[in-house]
Amino acid sequence: MKRFLPLTPFALTLLLLAVPAANAQVEFENVQGDHVAITINGEAFSNFFYGPAYTKPFLAPLRTASGLVVTRHWPLENPEGESRDHPHHKGLWIGFGEINGVNFWETEPASKTSAGDSDIKGKLVLASMGDMKPGKKSGSLAMTFDWDAPQGTDLVEQRVMTFEGTKELRIIDVDSTFTAKKDLKFGDTKEGFFAIRLADSIAGKNGGIMTSSEGAQTEKNVWGKPADWVDYDGTVDGQKVGVVIFDNPENPRHPTRWHARDYGLFAANPFMGKDVDKSITGGYSMRAGEQIRFRYRVIIHPGDYSKKKIGELYDAYKRKAS
Repeated sequence: MKRFLPLTPFALTLLLLAVPAANAQVEFENVQGDHVAITINGEAFSNFFYGPAYTKPFLAPLRTASGLVVTRHWPLENPEGESRDHPHHKGLWIGFGEINGVNFWETEPASKTSAGDSDIKGKLVLASMGDMKPGKKSGSLAMTFDWDAPQGTDLVEQRVMTFEGTKELRIIDVDSTFTAKKDLKFGDTKEGFFAIRLADSIAGKNGGIMTSSEGAQTEKNVWGKPADWVDYDGTVDGQKVGVVIFDNPENPRHPTRWHARDYGLFAANPFMGKDVDKSITGGYSMRAGEQIRFRYRVIIHPGDYSKKKIGELYDAYKRKAS
């Protein structure tokens, strides 16, 4: 019978370090009332900008588990040769082109208003900072935002963002509940709603490929169509990467339609209708005091993930949601 000597504390420490953790430590640092820095396993992942210098909050940049940046740097940075269109496209954000005649999508002063959307610009203002919970497996941020029109607050949004990391993946869950402060209508426009501006090298015009849960590929076949999820694959610094957005099966208008473009805009928009087909009625009306809730998951993954594997990840997400 073999006998095993007990491990010394030093040997036990070495053994624990050698075993890769399934999930990674998530930590936050609130930086001067301007943004929250998010790290996963001690490495920079993203920043959540919410301060008074910004007309709507956003996460930027987004990184892979290996540290590659999958979102466009501009307009926060000015790398040579990068595209300079749509200054309101910053990282990951939520916004919409027309609510009661006010534009909550193209909110930046330099942004040109899209045809058919309002020239009256609103802004999202931090109303209160909620819990900031770091964790060994995941971490979450909670904040409340006022969607302010020139005449007052139209909507109040309670947003919780949860972050998780594994050896290969970076995962963001966004859970937003909107309360109408007055009777209002989300207009019928393509400009919205849950969005990411991807790095130029991932964009379809530069060889990136978008694929929907329905098996459709390219902007022509994905844009405006309903799907449970869309995966956008490309390269960063010569390495294959991918970003997928999951539409929660409990979301209103599920499966959502997709405002996904070859130049790198990647958005889920449950309210678009006439821009896809004039026979489709879009928009959404709310009475004062009513609430509506949306949940999305973003997974940043290696670019060699099969669509079968993406589908399995969605099935697991769907089981968790039900």
